Amino acid sequence: MPQVDLEALRRQVSQLERGSSPVASGRFSVGSTAIDTALGGGLMRGALHEIFAGQIMHEPSAASFAVMLAIRAAGERPVVWVRQDFVGLEMGEIYAPGLAELGLSPDRLILVRARDAPSVLRAGEEAARCPPLGAVLIEPWGNPKTLDLVASRRLALAAGRSNVPLFMVRAGGTALPSAAATRWRISASPSVPLEGEAPGHPAFAVELLRDRVGSAGRNWIVEWDRDRREFKDLETIPGRMVPVPPGRSPDAAEAGYRDAG
Repeated sequence: MPQVDLEALRRQVSQLERGSSPVASGRFSVGSTAIDTALGGGLMRGALHEIFAGQIMHEPSAASFAVMLAIRAAGERPVVWVRQDFVGLEMGEIYAPGLAELGLSPDRLILVRARDAPSVLRAGEEAARCPPLGAVLIEPWGNPKTLDLVASRRLALAAGRSNVPLFMVRAGGTALPSAAATRWRISASPSVPLEGEAPGHPAFAVELLRDRVGSAGRNWIVEWDRDRREFKDLETIPGRMVPVPPGRSPDAAEAGYRDAG
C-alpha cells in the first residue's frame, strides 16, 4: 500500500496511461439484487458518487462501503484513495490487514496523503482522468469552501471522460449542491452470526438519497461477502433486530481502520 504525494501520483498515473489496460463501460453490479434493480442494472462507472455516514460513529462504515464499491468496480485494476490528513486524525488511519480482510489487496491500492481539501480535489481529479485505474476514492473533511458545485462538476467530468468511477466519502460533511450521480447514507448494521456463533459478514443499513437517473428514497440492509466480493441482501423481520455475536462490534468497518487514539 504505497503512500504518495500529488507529484508522485502524477508520475504513477502517467505510467499507467502508457499501458494498454482496457476501459470498462456502462454500469457495474454491486451484487445486491435489490440495489442493482433499483439502479437499473448497477452503478454508473463514469460518474461521481457521494457517500455520507448516518452519524459520526458510522463514518468508518461509510468509508468501508465506498471501499467495497471500489472493489466491485475495479476487479484486478489499481485503486487510488486520496485522503485528507485530518480525516486520519479524526477517524483513524487506514489499516492494511483490515483492507485485505475486506477483499482489497494493499498491493492494488495507491494511497495519496493530502494536507487539505483543495489538494484532495486536485489529486482526485488527476487520478480520475486515468482510464487504466479501476476506481478512485477521495476523502476530504467537512464542508470545505472549495467543494462547490463547480468542483463537483470537474470531478464528474473527469470520471465521465475516463469511465473510472469516483467515490467521494464526505467525512464530517453535510449534503451540498453537487454533480454526483448518486448520493448514499450508510450506517453500520448488526451482522448475522455464522455457524457456531462465529462473527458474521460486515452489514450495512443503506439509504439511496439521490439518483439522477432513477428513483431515490430507498432503503436496504446488505452484507458484504469478501470471498465473492459482492453485497448480498439481508432479509429482516419487522420489529426484530439481527443478533450480534458475543464480542462482535456492530460497526461493520472496524477491520479497515486502526484506532487514532
